Amino acid sequence: MFHILRSGAYYDRGKFVPAAEAVGLPAPQEAKKGTISYGILKSHNTTEDMDQLKIKFDAMASHDITYVGIIQTARASGLEQFPLPYVLTNCHNSLCAVGGTINEDDHVFGLSAAKKYGGEFVPAHQAVIHSYMRERYAGSGKMILGSDSHTRYGAFGTMAIGEGGPELVKQLLNKTYDIAYPRVIAIYLTGTPRPGVGPQDVALLLVKETFAKGLVKNAVMEFFGPGVKNLSMDYRCGIDVMTTETSCLSSVWATDETTKDYLEILGRGEEYKPLSPADGAYYDDVITVDLGKVEPMIALPFHPSNAYTIAEFKANMEEILAETERKAKEQFGLDKVPSLLDKVRDGKFHVDQAVIAGCSGGTYQNLLRASEILKGSSTGDESFWLSVYPGSMPVFQELTRQGALADLMAAGATIRSCFCGPCFGAGDVPANGGFSIRHSTRNFPNREGSKPGNGQLAYVALMDARSIAATAKNGGVLTSALELEEVPADLPGEAYSYDDSAYQSRVYRGVGAPQPETQLVFGPNITDWPAQIAMPEDLLLTVASAIYDPVTTTDELIPSGETSSYRSNPLGLAEFALSRKDPAYVGRAKDIQKLEKKRQSGELDAEVLAALDGHDPKTTGLGSLVMALKPGDGSAREQAASCQRVLGGVANLAAEYATKRYRSNVVNWGMLPFIVDGLADLGIQPGDKLYIPGVKALLEGDGETLEGVLIQNGEGKPITLRLPAMTREERDIVLAGCLINYYAKA
Repeated sequence: MFHILRSGAYYDRGKFVPAAEAVGLPAPQEAKKGTISYGILKSHNTTEDMDQLKIKFDAMASHDITYVGIIQTARASGLEQFPLPYVLTNCHNSLCAVGGTINEDDHVFGLSAAKKYGGEFVPAHQAVIHSYMRERYAGSGKMILGSDSHTRYGAFGTMAIGEGGPELVKQLLNKTYDIAYPRVIAIYLTGTPRPGVGPQDVALLLVKETFAKGLVKNAVMEFFGPGVKNLSMDYRCGIDVMTTETSCLSSVWATDETTKDYLEILGRGEEYKPLSPADGAYYDDVITVDLGKVEPMIALPFHPSNAYTIAEFKANMEEILAETERKAKEQFGLDKVPSLLDKVRDGKFHVDQAVIAGCSGGTYQNLLRASEILKGSSTGDESFWLSVYPGSMPVFQELTRQGALADLMAAGATIRSCFCGPCFGAGDVPANGGFSIRHSTRNFPNREGSKPGNGQLAYVALMDARSIAATAKNGGVLTSALELEEVPADLPGEAYSYDDSAYQSRVYRGVGAPQPETQLVFGPNITDWPAQIAMPEDLLLTVASAIYDPVTTTDELIPSGETSSYRSNPLGLAEFALSRKDPAYVGRAKDIQKLEKKRQSGELDAEVLAALDGHDPKTTGLGSLVMALKPGDGSAREQAASCQRVLGGVANLAAEYATKRYRSNVVNWGMLPFIVDGLADLGIQPGDKLYIPGVKALLEGDGETLEGVLIQNGEGKPITLRLPAMTREERDIVLAGCLINYYAKA
């Protein structure tokens, strides 16, 4: 079902030849040019150097918890107009339910910015960001950049990348996306999925088998093989969007007649190009998946990689649930958590809630299958309930015409608008102790909206829409779609009628037509970024938080949910930094920041001098740092780093960074992305200090290693700090204090 070939292989006439066994084939450096990825990257690279890429994208997209900050940063750096199509969607703060007017104020700002600078503005409830970009912008051979980690349109032959806001700012200022040529991993699909096995099942299998091993971290996943032709575009997109959870950089698929037909249905047939690997193409690794052997999956809390087949889970429920409870106690530092074992009654596992939503779940085919499974049935009148969110208005309209939504409603499901909320805790938050099954993208700790600090904890498991519908049909008793007597199949060429009249009526399309005389409309929550100072010669940093979890998500660094409403207010949002992981962090960071502000002003009172510990106040800056073993899994949101920075953060200490995008956010906000070998064994705790002499000189040169002094309980010991593969531009950004300062100096 799942096979991994490591150490490189050539794709030659339908077979893979391990590099060690290859005869008569060109060297890997030459043969990699035969991949789909190489052709797309080369066509978007602005230099001849294919080892160090400088990419310009065809289009960009942001939603309403990222675009205000991006535009504000670009304005401060000299933005005059959007130089490429830039789509602003409103699918995260759609409900405008928290903070009074501030969410709708952001939307008004977004529309005024689209008019002023020449962009595209999609009002709330019209479409989920990725559904819209698939329908309107994805095309064969293109590259799209988005300020959301699930920016994935590979099924169309588009290499799409999710990054933090500063990378989009660079494109708005006609700069490039700079990255070393990535590894390219072949994902070779064979066979045909069985009816009842959906795209989420395939995706969760991929995540399970790759994430923990780091198989595809920061690589491009290239999908091809005879199994592709057996998948519809909705099915391909459902697998593709979840590649983000493997920690890959991007993804791209071979294109075929199914791709062509779908683009023609969307009215963009001219955007089709046939894409496939050449004979002899070289791949760094190969993963083969037999689609016909994939089974319905369930990913238990608290990560999409914590996946089992539903059959395996049901056969070992008590053992698996006991382990999940143990991990929950460890994750949240609690002696007791709401029981999962209590949900096993009469040998059956009872679910409290189900959701099918967003860029992964809310597609036409997923919701049509769910309606077919539930037609004529009832979800029951007990505590279990089901909600459904179509991904876009065209999908909503077609499901309405087909009667599918009526069938879902008749079965007891509630139909919601095109909204991302359930994916990040802004909609359908379960009850305390509740267990929710969801066809959405993530089930990270607290991402569903619970607050353990307030005594709340809920559980989310990821499943495919087909098995969710089967569970709903069974009144909330966990059920695999394969347990049903009859399950409708997913056909590659399933009929679909696309009607974008809702977009024609509501979307502002101003790409290429800026109106510079338009005044931006600022609400009271929209504020400029606070000023940051350049890097001093030396640093004396205090540990403000130390996190020893194996992986720290961006949701833990800056919570999602209701905090999203404050993302246009850097200082206001910073109050929530690490609030669900380390509630004392903000206070600690502020205390250190106050001392640094006094030092900058020359107010060298006894408290400041004591904090400097004898070091020269003219050359030694005070600041805070966050230590985490592997920070940055998950969301692309820049605020995971910017909140640290506006609170006086100067560095991260990590054993490794979970994603390239989080490390980029750290750098772009003027912080040092240190790597420390053996970090877990150093016993670092809040209040420890780190003296770093000569940091400015190191950044001005090209050194990658710096000797610091770790001060614990008044005693200092040497510590080696590494800055591997830090580019000249990255060094200059950190030296300047942040990306805004860097462009101001240019």
